[in-house]
Amino acid sequence: MEWKLRDVMDPVITDVAAEGRTKDEVLRAMAVRLLSGGYISDLEQFVCDIYRREAAGPTGMGGCISIPHGKSSAVKKMGVAVARTKTPVRWESCAGEIGWQETRLVFLFCVLDDEAFADNHLSLLSQLAGKLGSAARIDRLLACQNAEEFLDVLLAEEE
Repeated sequence: MEWKLRDVMDPVITDVAAEGRTKDEVLRAMAVRLLSGGYISDLEQFVCDIYRREAAGPTGMGGCISIPHGKSSAVKKMGVAVARTKTPVRWESCAGEIGWQETRLVFLFCVLDDEAFADNHLSLLSQLAGKLGSAARIDRLLACQNAEEFLDVLLAEEE
């Protein structure tokens, strides 16, 4: 089964007013939302798995966007959690010369640790990247008032 981005986005795990001031605060708050929403079974295991992936290379993509991933046995169902931070958060990035960026939009992939991981992850990542390629869409995402509006703007067909 090929997953569609729409299938893994959920207002329950979308926070358009994330309070975190550090990468760790933001990731942990996102993991708490995933736990509360029934997406993961073990908060600490999931966070540990996120950091294991973060150690492999930066997930800051440039343009105020970071896309960390949690491939974990703690995942009960796939989802993409979203945090739009109130203030920019310093995030490791290979997109610039300084090795980090100011992030405002975080898309945390919560994916199953199984044989279909690579295919599902790459397909969803490609779909998300296509949506985030528009500067106009990014500006609208930064201005959304609530999670439902954010997801409507993100998932809208090309303008």
